[in-house]
Order: sequence, then structure tokens, then C-alpha cells
Amino acid sequence: MIKRLFDILAAASGLFVLAPLFALISLLVRFDSPGPIFFRQKRVGLHGRIFELLKFRSMRVEAVPGQQITVGRDPRITRMGQHLRHWKIDELPQLFNVLVGDMSLVGPRPEVPRYVALYDPVLRDIILSVRPGVTDPASVKFRNESDLLARSADPEKTYVEVIMPEKVRMGCDYARQHSFLGDVKMILSTFVAIAK
Repeated sequence: MIKRLFDILAAASGLFVLAPLFALISLLVRFDSPGPIFFRQKRVGLHGRIFELLKFRSMRVEAVPGQQITVGRDPRITRMGQHLRHWKIDELPQLFNVLVGDMSLVGPRPEVPRYVALYDPVLRDIILSVRPGVTDPASVKFRNESDLLARSADPEKTYVEVIMPEKVRMGCDYARQHSFLGDVKMILSTFVAIAK
């Protein structure tokens, strides 16, 4: 109850304060390349419910339906998208997801159905027992995930066999022992990681 109340108040306050920034980014995204302002993608949420995750669009429209991981300096990313991704500003629209209850500010990052289907069933149930989050420990650890994948000869295999299992482990750890104070610390850690 406290976690959800905090999510609602923080998301609503954030959306109110950031409204001018949202307007500016929306204009920049629209002028940078043709297409919608927001990118929507189906993700797996609480108890396996599918929802649409929101981001500011950072890729060309014709490229968005392609592969579901981003590798290094992906040519699909727009000029504006490079800046949005570097500072994680593209993630801000997920405050809407938090407000409506699809997500929490802190929780295991939601995955696409394709990857969730590869989870061990027991671990999958543990991770999906909590709302997915805008940030979590794995988000900080793998802040430069696309750069890590760029150094791999087979990025998809590296993601599935190396990075994803670690994310699942960390997600399960969070689901088992999360706390309000821990969430506050995680939010602060995320800001510090982004600022580096």
C-alpha cells in the first residue's frame, strides 16, 4: 500500500514538474525524424499481464519493429535518440505507466514476452510477483548494456546466455527482499549512475 501510494504521488508530481520538458522533447523528436513521439512496446508485467511500455521514440519508425536489443552505436537510432538514450530521458514517459499501475518506480525491469518465455518457470513466477519498475539494480549494473553487446560476436546469444540470467537473478533478489527504504536508495543510485 505504501509503495503504491509513493508511486502515485511521485509519478504524478514528476509528470507535473516535467511537463515543459515533455513538450520540448516531443517537438525535438517530431522534428528530428518522421513518426510518432512515443514508442510503445508490449512487455510482461505483474502476474504475467501484458501492457504497453512507453518511451520517447529514439529510433527511425521503419527500424523500430526489428531486433529487440540495441547494440552499440545502432544505426537505427536517430540523432536526438542518441542523447535521449545516453541520459535515459527516453524512459521518462514510463511515469505514465507507473501512474496507471502497470509499473512501479522501482522493480525488475519488464521484458518482452519473447524473453520472458525463456525464464525458468519458478524464477519467472518470483519476478512477476511484483510490479516491474522504471529502475532496478540491474538497470544500474547494465547501464551500458548496448556497449557490452557491441563487443560480442553474437549479441543475441550474449544477452540470452549471459546478461539476461544475471538480470533474472537480480530481479528475484529484489522481489524477495524489497523495502521502501531500499527503493528510495535505488532511485538515488540511479540518478548517480546517470550523472556519471
